[in-house]
Amino acid sequence: MIERTIFREEHEIFRQTVRRFVEREIVPFHAQWEEDGIVPRDLWLKAGAAGLLCCTVPEEYGGMGLDYLFDVVVFEELWRAGASGPGFLIHTDLVATYLLSFGSEAQKHKWLPKMVSGEAIGSLGMTEPHAGSDLKAIRTRASRDGDDFVINGQKVFISNGQLCDFIVLATKTDGQAGARGVTLFIVESNRPGFKRGRNLEKLGMRAQDTSELFFDNVRIPASNMLGTEGRGFAQMMTKLSQERLAQAIRSATVAETVIDWTLQYTSERSAFGQKLADFQNTQFKLAELRTKAAVARVFTDKCIALFMEGKLDPVDAAMAKMFTSELHCETVDECLQLFGGWGYMWEYPIARAYADARVVKIAGGSIEIMKTIIARQMYSQRGYDIQKNGSAS
Repeated sequence: MIERTIFREEHEIFRQTVRRFVEREIVPFHAQWEEDGIVPRDLWLKAGAAGLLCCTVPEEYGGMGLDYLFDVVVFEELWRAGASGPGFLIHTDLVATYLLSFGSEAQKHKWLPKMVSGEAIGSLGMTEPHAGSDLKAIRTRASRDGDDFVINGQKVFISNGQLCDFIVLATKTDGQAGARGVTLFIVESNRPGFKRGRNLEKLGMRAQDTSELFFDNVRIPASNMLGTEGRGFAQMMTKLSQERLAQAIRSATVAETVIDWTLQYTSERSAFGQKLADFQNTQFKLAELRTKAAVARVFTDKCIALFMEGKLDPVDAAMAKMFTSELHCETVDECLQLFGGWGYMWEYPIARAYADARVVKIAGGSIEIMKTIIARQMYSQRGYDIQKNGSAS
């Protein structure tokens, strides 16, 4: 395997701290959390005390002011342990990033210290029953009423929805302006009219609370606006590369981890008088997957480095997300097959990984959207505008 070069000694020391935390505070309890459909709130406080939340938040807002690689370490160690329950990624990589990029000083000082400590859990509200990848089609409405806005609408598939103390909410403030009518707000979950729907029962990631949220005349002050009115869609677009990179980091890590599980299992399990590892089919399958995983890792690490330099192109992020997501699903499928019937048993991590995997082709932008983004750039470089000519949506 090509040696990873993006991490320094301090990152690897931190990795050992994170790994011990995950093994002590998460792994022994994760199966029960899957039964419960939610992780306990005190886990967030423990993670905050251990320095696992929002590592990049500057010291002036209660954080440690570390570089992005410290967040990457946390994400990788969670995925390596199969710990899909804690919604730290949404909280750290998206909500805190929106606040840092677009929040007022008052908003940053109010929320970021509590996010770092785990006292306040953040969520991101974009997807609606009629608007998934097409964010311009959202219907949740924020209407001006004096110095306030009144919000009506609903969101769905919202991670951290049952636990969140506040949500960065995408709304329409001008229904006739298309993308230019979208505005982001910070909405506290204790506001009258804010209602949590059921905790959705999912195929995978069963320990992570995922909810419907309803807004019935929720009144908030105009000071809760995140950034500028009508700039919400543009703000969301600036964060898509980071969101897709996070998905790539997840998928590259899970692919490597599942291959390691399968190498261990096939070197111990016997069939027809020999170890599964002795069958050529086993060797060939795992050799193919390991090669693809190495390619995914090198490309993903390069994208991480580019992101840290402020140079990650949205198309490169789309390619990383597309390639690693497809590899992620391929790997868990092929490896589960090598586990045989035991691979279908929920007690085996490979079964959980298989169930968790399917969402990666949807979350952070569907595979089809990624392909469209990549194709548009390819054709635009030749002077052909796919969107203008109506050959793709």
